[in-house]
Amino acid sequence: MCGIVAYVGHREACPLVLKGLKRLEYRGYDSAGVALLNGEGLKVYKKKGKVVDLEKELNGKELTATIGMGHTRWATHGEPNDVNAHPHYAFNRKLAIIHNGIIENYATLKENLIRKGHEFRSQTDSEVLIQFIEEIQKHTCCSLEEAVRQALQEVVGAYAIVIMSEDDPTQLIAARKGSPLVIGIGEGEFFMASDATPIIEYTKDVVYLNDYEVAVIKNGELKVTTLDNTQTTPYIQKVELELEAIEKGGFDHFMLKEIFEQPRSIADSMRGRVKADAGHLVLGGLRDYLDQLASSQRIVIVGCGTSWHAGLVAEYIFEELARIPVEVEYASEFRYRNPIIAERDVVIAISQSGETADTLAAIELAKSKGATIFGVCNVVGSSIARATHAGAYTHAGPEIGVASTKAFTAQVTVLTLMALAAAKRKGTISDTLFRQLLAELEALPAKVEKVLEGAERIKEIAYIFTYARNFIYLGRGLNFPVALEGALKLKEISYIHAEGYPAAEMKHGPIALIDEDMPVVFIATKDSSYEKVVSNIQEVKARKGRVIAIATEGETQLQNMVDFVIEIPKVHDILMPLISVIPLQLLAYYVAVMRGRNVDQPRNLAKSVTVE
Repeated sequence: MCGIVAYVGHREACPLVLKGLKRLEYRGYDSAGVALLNGEGLKVYKKKGKVVDLEKELNGKELTATIGMGHTRWATHGEPNDVNAHPHYAFNRKLAIIHNGIIENYATLKENLIRKGHEFRSQTDSEVLIQFIEEIQKHTCCSLEEAVRQALQEVVGAYAIVIMSEDDPTQLIAARKGSPLVIGIGEGEFFMASDATPIIEYTKDVVYLNDYEVAVIKNGELKVTTLDNTQTTPYIQKVELELEAIEKGGFDHFMLKEIFEQPRSIADSMRGRVKADAGHLVLGGLRDYLDQLASSQRIVIVGCGTSWHAGLVAEYIFEELARIPVEVEYASEFRYRNPIIAERDVVIAISQSGETADTLAAIELAKSKGATIFGVCNVVGSSIARATHAGAYTHAGPEIGVASTKAFTAQVTVLTLMALAAAKRKGTISDTLFRQLLAELEALPAKVEKVLEGAERIKEIAYIFTYARNFIYLGRGLNFPVALEGALKLKEISYIHAEGYPAAEMKHGPIALIDEDMPVVFIATKDSSYEKVVSNIQEVKARKGRVIAIATEGETQLQNMVDFVIEIPKVHDILMPLISVIPLQLLAYYVAVMRGRNVDQPRNLAKSVTVE
């Protein structure tokens, strides 16, 4: 959540920072601001709304500076307004801070500071932190760097911070715990950001700051220490991300581009791992831990939102193929219910960003109980990738749209490969079925392409249902999590209330909602549950519900039974979610566009949820 950009070097800082903030808009925010240091001193400009509103605010201002920082805020403490926007000054206005995360003990710190004469302009925990740092520096006469270290040792919560000081126009100080921060290293210049997207235009050399580390850039040099002032050697790595990957590429929205990228992202998630003709499956990131996965007494999958839905799909697949019991947990609930975790358990943590705070907390809890932790995430060098014992990247490429699409199918692809690898090692899958599924996986991108060719038909159906205020999505077996995901996509971007249910559960409550105004989406593919789903469709039609059916290509039984049929290619039941979810993504997208919604940046949502 929120976005951080900072720069010090020889370029003009303000346009660079503003461009970086626009690159981070996908993370979700409600206000924006910049701090610049020049001959006029340390100046902060901030505005409720979008970066374009901030740019209007900056018109006519003296913005010349070669050091600056900017922030897009997603409100936690204090309503979205100009005052609560970042950056925040210290009390004497000689320091400024930008901050992602939450300081949990801010109220106690604030009370102590007020007793010492401090006054606060905002309602934020972030202003408390910078005034706390200011108070330590004043009281102990230490350096700003030392004051930051001392303050952070007393802070409870999560943070990624960058601090500027009017007294030093060459210095940026940054630190992190539980919220991402990356440092770009150029020729005589440095960049900081929440992720690499604002940096790649200028340099591919980056350092991912670790938890409890403090970075100081001063006089053109980078120094990294721990909170106890032990100096570390920063690990510089190359970013593989290309600038073209974070541009729209001719599409109206990032979300539509990412839906249409799924044939490639699914293929990329299998590239180098699957060779069906040789019966070959290798997951290099799991090589040393595959025995633990195959011999585990139980798998616990943790995730949030779309990643939780991917975990539900994986539950069916692991249990079917590898015969290992699986539990799927909301990461946000897992840590608060004293879960029973044994040393022979395997925990699989799923996160697109690799920075989800609740999922990271679940990982730490499971590790403390001796479990083996696997990660499935999309961002190289992310916190979850570094916190887990082993895992696999999804290789979906950057996903800018807040509502996840290609990340879901990439996660399901990788989780399917993990289940196949475990089943093969355990001996619970025949060689014939193993090779068949590998072959079908290799053929999958072409079948997804075929679904996408029907986008105009789905657009026509979406137009008919733009009136709706509610939707119900129903599926059985592996398609039940798909129903949940389809409902989530619609509510996220169109703001239509939508709910997903197992189709058989409709009779136990939701059927009361069915009337001639209620659209019901059935995932009714030709699988082992097909006849049961047809019976559920008849129950809805008997009550005059309007039915959209996602059906297997060549299906004839449903044509005269439902209002609309969207056909998809036939695949093995195990792989059906990778196909059946595509039309639901398109349906949600087109309904939202026709209702005039901001599809890429839906209200109140953030791409990377780095607070609890």
